[in-house]
Amino acid sequence: MARCGLWPELLSHHGIKGIDHFGDLVRSSRFASDKMGDSLELNSSAREWRPRGLATRDNYSSVVARRSARRLKPGATIKQGGLSMQFLKAAVAAGLVIATFTGNSLAQSKPSELKIGITTFLSGPASVFGVPAKAAAEMIAEDLNKKGGIGGVPVKLSFIDEGAGGEALVSNYRRVVQDEKVDATFASISSGSCTQLVPVAEDLKVMNFMWDCGAASILETKKYRYNFRTQANGTPEMLAVLLYLLKTKPDFKTIAVVNQDYAWGRESWEIFSTALKAMKPDVQVVAELFPKFGAPDYSTEVSRLLALRPDVVLTTSWGGDLDTLVRQAGQRGLLQQSTFVLGIGESSIQRLGKDLPEGLIVGARGDHWFLHPEKKNDAAFKAFNEAFKAKTGAWPIYPVYHMAQAFKALQTAYDKAIKSNGGNWPTREQVVDATAGIEFATGFGRPITLRPEDNQGLEAQLVGVTKSVPGYDFKLLDNMMIFDPKMITNPAGVRSVEWLKTLKPDFVKMDVPTFKAQ
Repeated sequence: MARCGLWPELLSHHGIKGIDHFGDLVRSSRFASDKMGDSLELNSSAREWRPRGLATRDNYSSVVARRSARRLKPGATIKQGGLSMQFLKAAVAAGLVIATFTGNSLAQSKPSELKIGITTFLSGPASVFGVPAKAAAEMIAEDLNKKGGIGGVPVKLSFIDEGAGGEALVSNYRRVVQDEKVDATFASISSGSCTQLVPVAEDLKVMNFMWDCGAASILETKKYRYNFRTQANGTPEMLAVLLYLLKTKPDFKTIAVVNQDYAWGRESWEIFSTALKAMKPDVQVVAELFPKFGAPDYSTEVSRLLALRPDVVLTTSWGGDLDTLVRQAGQRGLLQQSTFVLGIGESSIQRLGKDLPEGLIVGARGDHWFLHPEKKNDAAFKAFNEAFKAKTGAWPIYPVYHMAQAFKALQTAYDKAIKSNGGNWPTREQVVDATAGIEFATGFGRPITLRPEDNQGLEAQLVGVTKSVPGYDFKLLDNMMIFDPKMITNPAGVRSVEWLKTLKPDFVKMDVPTFKAQ
């Protein structure tokens, strides 16, 4: 600005209050650059207008100063809508000097790093789920940075432990957003955590990706600006599992549920049972059991189910809770007595190993499986899986792939915003605007779309049945079905439970491709 001291004096001298006022006057005059005495040309590399023949900014500044001083007479009257062409030529030129010298300060500067805050379980029984997700985030960030980062900016990660409890979680989340000034957050795994943090993200105006929590109600009760879900919710996840059950075991008469007693456990059962009643109303629910989240002992629940002998037992439990339930149920013969459905059990298969028998129906919370039937021969997919196994000692599980989806959604949003901003680094609000409606593909499954009406991710669902396969010390998924998300996700603006009530028995007849284990 030191070189442009002429500009404020020039404006004031002619009755113009400032740059904004000058802009109003210029717009009202409806002048066109091609009608001015001094023709202008666009320097595309510098993104500025300058009079033809002026090679440098310094030359430009001095010429403008001389011309302005020569042409403008003190006391001239300036009226909005009636600017003299002589004044316009000088003033526009002077104004463009300001644009030249202040353009960089007015534009959004590219940061030295893109900060991402991530909540995941790093302690407690759910850490068997959250720690692999953290490992995936570190791998993905390292690979991104080797390739130049996002929009040419390296990413930096901060982790928050969901296992610390609700009050600490909210406090640490606020700290990361306000003190560390992260650009985006990925929160959370637990639906309870998401329920707490989604309104906080909205209040802080920080873009948040619900990277793993499944409670459908979060995006059904309110439209958020800053919160997006980069994967499916419980409705398509549970409906896919139910459809698989009805397609492969259509003659069952009784069912029981054992779910964790918190938002996800209650809501996932409501989704499943509502759809079941609509499509197979003659089935009797003989038990609804909701042990405490993190319970170490399920002997009471197992005893009751052994006595009731339901045809089907559903559980949507996950992490260490699911591992414990399955082991204790297996030790007492319950897994052999009833058809067990592990609604989101893919993440426990490797940990349970030989404790998991054949014939259990397992959902993958998306089309996630390290031997994905449509991706298993893809070189990049295989390389990622093998690199993850080398780093952690285990094959990727669905939180790993969900983490990859969050990163890919963020990268896609920034790329779109940068392009829309003429190649310049976008503001946070521009990135938020760009996120709604994006479609992205991780290469680890089918593409995902963020529905613009409610920021809900549309994600395909894979369900299969456990089978022993030579060469593996844990069960693989066989007879896998992959469900189209558009077919099994409630429409935007319609509550999940209300939509599920409209389903008919014929809904189960939808065509779904089936794949073998190998």
